[in-house]
Amino acid sequence: MTGSTGRRAVPVKAWTGAVVCLALLGAVGAWFLLGRETPPACNGLAENASVRKSVGAAVHPGISCAALGEAIVKATAGSRPGRHTQAQAQAMKDVVFALGWVPSQKIELDPALRVPLATALADYAPDVHEMLAGFDHAYTVNAGDNKPPWEAEGTYHLSVWNDALTKTVRAVAVDPRAYALLRMAETRTAAGQLAAVPPDATGVDLSLQPTKNARALGVLDGIADTATSRDAQAARKWHATVFELLIDEKVDQAEPAARLITVWLQELKSTPEEQRAERLRAQGLDMARTWAEARNMDEPTRQDLLAKVEKSAHGAHQEIKH
Repeated sequence: MTGSTGRRAVPVKAWTGAVVCLALLGAVGAWFLLGRETPPACNGLAENASVRKSVGAAVHPGISCAALGEAIVKATAGSRPGRHTQAQAQAMKDVVFALGWVPSQKIELDPALRVPLATALADYAPDVHEMLAGFDHAYTVNAGDNKPPWEAEGTYHLSVWNDALTKTVRAVAVDPRAYALLRMAETRTAAGQLAAVPPDATGVDLSLQPTKNARALGVLDGIADTATSRDAQAARKWHATVFELLIDEKVDQAEPAARLITVWLQELKSTPEEQRAERLRAQGLDMARTWAEARNMDEPTRQDLLAKVEKSAHGAHQEIKH
């Protein structure tokens, strides 16, 4: 009879199972520590074939994000804001699609790219305005990545899918300086659109531009909310920087819409600091009210117009937040 050792032998299968479990745990741990995919530098823009082709030879793998931002601004800037060649507009389109046409709902943009991309987009303020507003059919039919910029009114225009644009603007807007750039570009465009409405306009011809303005600004309001949703202290700091930059903006009084811009900036400056975020969200309505007063609009027409404007701004704000 074989003597007992006082311990039961561990079955071979049990040992095998334990070894397999340990191996799996080790593999999972290694994946978390070492194996997770590292995001490409500069959001992969330097490796994107379309961006490298359209932005130019200055773009290459290994370029710093700051240098890449400078190259994008140089390649996309027109002779003056809103005036672009086909090549410049195509470069801007390729950059936005490379950034925004991705499955993820949120883009973590390299900080060094935020202000340069905002600078580039601000140069296309009339196009960005139309894309944000979403009223112009030309911007819908030409939005695809296979649709080149088109020529109209002496310049080339670009359009991208709304999702690609809003993702890109959201990523840029994390930097308050970048957001202020885009907000001021939209302010100038919106004011210019109002100033261009004929004095005898009625009905839709009267309400279209202020309603479009309110929608474009409402989208930017929703983007501001997502940019400042981290915590209260960060939100206050973000807004303070935006307001400081907007209030310090210089307005060329020779501009046709200079009075509209100046009045709105003065209203923002005179608003108590803790109420400025709310005042910013009312920009479309405030500008429309100032414009209606300057046109000596009769009260029923004015009230009807302002109701449409307020509804448009609110709807766009809610859509972009969700």
